[in-house]
Amino acid sequence: MLYPQDNECREVKDLSGVWRFRCDFDGEGLTSGWHAKALDPTIPMPVPASYNDITQDAKIRDHVGWVWYETSFFVPISWLYKKIFLHFGSVSHHASVWINGEKAGDHKGGFLPFRFEVTPQIWFDRENRLTVAVSNMLDYSCLPPGEIRETRDDMHPPGFKAQEYFHDFFNYAGIHRPVKLLALAQNRIESISVTTEIADSRGIVNYDVTTTTDPAGAGGQFEVRLLDREGKMVLSGNHGQGTFVVPNAVFWEPGRPYLYTLVVRLIDKSGKASDCYRQRVGIRTVKVVGKKFFLNAKPFYFKGCSRHEDADIRGKGFDWPTSVKDSNLLKWLNANSFRTSHYPYAEEILDLADEEGFCVIDELPAVGLNNWNEAVPLFTDGKIDAKTLEHHCQVLAELIARDRNHPSVVMWSVANEPGTFHEAAFPYFKKVIDEAKRLDPTRPVTLVESTDPAKTKVSKLVDVVCINRYYAWYYPEPGRLDLIETQMSAELDKWWEIFKKPVLVTEFGADTIAGMHSDPPAMFSEEFQTEFMRSYANVFDKKDYLVGEHVWVFADFATKQGVTRVMGNRKGVFTRQRQPKSAAFFLKERWKNR
Repeated sequence: MLYPQDNECREVKDLSGVWRFRCDFDGEGLTSGWHAKALDPTIPMPVPASYNDITQDAKIRDHVGWVWYETSFFVPISWLYKKIFLHFGSVSHHASVWINGEKAGDHKGGFLPFRFEVTPQIWFDRENRLTVAVSNMLDYSCLPPGEIRETRDDMHPPGFKAQEYFHDFFNYAGIHRPVKLLALAQNRIESISVTTEIADSRGIVNYDVTTTTDPAGAGGQFEVRLLDREGKMVLSGNHGQGTFVVPNAVFWEPGRPYLYTLVVRLIDKSGKASDCYRQRVGIRTVKVVGKKFFLNAKPFYFKGCSRHEDADIRGKGFDWPTSVKDSNLLKWLNANSFRTSHYPYAEEILDLADEEGFCVIDELPAVGLNNWNEAVPLFTDGKIDAKTLEHHCQVLAELIARDRNHPSVVMWSVANEPGTFHEAAFPYFKKVIDEAKRLDPTRPVTLVESTDPAKTKVSKLVDVVCINRYYAWYYPEPGRLDLIETQMSAELDKWWEIFKKPVLVTEFGADTIAGMHSDPPAMFSEEFQTEFMRSYANVFDKKDYLVGEHVWVFADFATKQGVTRVMGNRKGVFTRQRQPKSAAFFLKERWKNR
């Protein structure tokens, strides 16, 4: 799906702002037809944002079920002969959409874009009303999965229900990314796929353009141009599919994130452009050989953080100031990469990664697929089953279709910490990984493990072994910094000995309360977090098969309430307000010359 782009042929109307909002506490909105007329009563609600932290009402913050959004907009008469589409960056987790009381469509999945053609529903002579019903409910057919627990006893009020979910971040919900109205031509560009190769100093750009109709059949043609960063034309062609060989190409890589622009125009028989799209291109290659991960045929070492889309007040709502601040903090750390733990991030964040030169491990929202019990089946009917697998593959297809042209994306991650010790995990993830390689044979595929290397049934399928480990924190002896190097070293060697594949540590960290100090270092102090990371680093530097380290986590983030969480997860090297803890200075110095 092409990102909404405003240009000489395409028009975009941003519908973001303050919408009208109503929480469906009694679950009557769908059956009572709230979409048929203006919502009443309502409160103001910003879009994009999670709705949970906007009010002072705990009932709204903790609500399980449907909420309703509404806004109004005009469409200019100049759009009368255009195709009109309504585009959502993401809605978590289920959305039903109406225009002027008429159904536009439904979408399942909370972290990827979707759009509906709404041309028939649009009014040009009066104001339009857009209604969106949003559900935060999760079951085993969703990613991430969950269960709705309804309790009927004397200790709970009638109709009490709670959302059980198995991931360690707050289940924020709402319209999380911008909502846009698009005016497109009848004959238009539907998709552009770009892959790149390197041959000596030459860059090879392969492109494939899909359109609604063949322009040649209507007496027109393609016009394709590749521009350099200064806007000067490098090469041109007149076919929808082709290859440009760029002499003395400048390659994309961290530290030098050079971007070309592929300009595609559809020229009608009168010689005018009926549609146009500009696709940025970074010429680079990724490959895994032996012990190494190669970027542009040079060994690459991942330095950076796993992250969350999470911030005060807005929750998981996309926010430009926070996104740019986070990018600047990663550069300050001397990081060169991050993982989109544990779901696809806003495409705007990937655009920043393209521009700023960060390599990205792009992860599906397949987190919580684990019961932590080998004796209890999980990949079975009613749990993680054929319905889950179908949705898993659908979300994978949506992710690759959205992100395949980003040079920053160097690897796909199909899950985080699933129960790979189950025998049935092998056929399940074989289908997912095979599908990822079929849809995109140009990138490595991984899966992030928490299982013992001798027990996993799945890591033999991946290109890079990714693991999360918390020695001296969760296990086996919390607080024992002196045991980290022995324990971590022994396990890393097992992963290499069993699988003979590069290893990337995607999580290691310790909860830290900013301003808490202890000497000697004790758990939760800033000194402990720093010495914890220093001990892990001492191990990493001795392993030639290790291709990177991603700290857990970039910044503190919100979780559900529990006795193991003090106002959220505090493993960030930055606070939730993006202020550095002591460990951030250690990482900054370590990664300066690593």
